[in-house]
Amino acid sequence: MVTDPLPLQLAAELFPNGISRYAVGGLLVGLGAAVIYFATGISAGASTFLESTLSYVSDQSRFQRYVGSRDWRIVFTLGIVLGAAIFAATVQSGVVTTSLYASGTTGQLYEVAGVTLWSTDVQPWRLLLGGVFVGIGTRVGKGCTSGHGVCGVGSASKTSIVGVVTFLAVAILTAQLVAALGVSP
Repeated sequence: MVTDPLPLQLAAELFPNGISRYAVGGLLVGLGAAVIYFATGISAGASTFLESTLSYVSDQSRFQRYVGSRDWRIVFTLGIVLGAAIFAATVQSGVVTTSLYASGTTGQLYEVAGVTLWSTDVQPWRLLLGGVFVGIGTRVGKGCTSGHGVCGVGSASKTSIVGVVTFLAVAILTAQLVAALGVSP
């Protein structure tokens, strides 16, 4: 009897539904980061969206340093939000089927005007609090996971590598603590 190599066995345990959805997502994120870099010469990242947007209404120097890149940052952030909304309205609701995602496995499905939509089970206050923590973390960490994790690690930035290791360690510890406390959505 021939057994699978250890890395394949570990992958099967960590990703019981396969890795194709993660590979496709990673390729799309990498492609998006490459397009932004080659088109603008700036590493992609969403954490400067608020400051670049505030440059439209404020003359403070803190916000004005993003004037040259604020337009693509708004398009970038709107693309993230719209992409998630389109995915939720099509794939997660079951309107579009794909082998990469089993619809209805998380959250709740509901009907509005004959259209099936999806909603998360996570309470709104937890989403808001999580967003606040992420916002604080991106300022303290001088960037977000998209900037450090995709572009920074991809360019072998020591600061980004340390940042990503820190992000992962804190995320793993937090997830373990929350699970140990029995907290669920």
